[in-house]
Amino acid sequence: MLNKIILVVFSCLMTACATSPTGRSQFIYLPDTELNKMGLQAFNDLKTKNPLSKNTKYIQFVKCIAEAITHESGGDWEVEVFEDKTLNAFALPGNKIGVHTGLIELVDNQHQLAAVMGHEVGHVLARHGNERMSQKTAVNQGVALVSAVSNPTSSLGQLAVGALGLGAQYGIILPFSRTHESEADIIGLDLMAKAGFDPKQSVNLWQKMAGASKGQQSAEFMSTHPSHDTRIQELSDHMPKAMKFYQQAQSIGKVPRCTK
Repeated sequence: MLNKIILVVFSCLMTACATSPTGRSQFIYLPDTELNKMGLQAFNDLKTKNPLSKNTKYIQFVKCIAEAITHESGGDWEVEVFEDKTLNAFALPGNKIGVHTGLIELVDNQHQLAAVMGHEVGHVLARHGNERMSQKTAVNQGVALVSAVSNPTSSLGQLAVGALGLGAQYGIILPFSRTHESEADIIGLDLMAKAGFDPKQSVNLWQKMAGASKGQQSAEFMSTHPSHDTRIQELSDHMPKAMKFYQQAQSIGKVPRCTK
């Protein structure tokens, strides 16, 4: 009997093995369809409870960048700009992207916003939400977590919104791990470079975010991320590879012209 149990557990672990875009081994057990449902429910909930921006220039600016980034990642993505002064952006399973007006006002150019959006899309591409959910909850709770998004103050709801990376939006800080954040940085850097955005601007962006977090502005996006120095060093280490992608993109005419 014990041998049968061990065999079943081993089989489950084997079928749950996955590989992230950077080649890292992952434990992912839950169906992506369930995470996509969670992402859709959470996004619809946010759109209902939070005002959407009516600034057409900001909307066009964000959607121009999103189109270039998601062209590299693939899939159809829904993009919304939220009227919110906090420095934040997020992407959800099911291909949803949200950007706050406060972040748009902070950035100097398209390249800097592309760095944040590429990072957030990187979380989705690497299935970080599913990985966290698979690690922290029993499989039979997967379906229950979908409905838990609508009650983020419950313990199960906190787990759900945290796994999606939406802690800040609901006033619940459940950060991604350092590994997930660093991985999303690298995936995002490559995405923005392949789309024709200057990856060197990512360093300028994080420096601006670091400065903003020490001032009067609320930098929720940065509150759950690695130290600024660590992030900038890791980006700099990966920059030569990203610059090759950027030069290749430029050579074939990928030159985004997104202005706010």
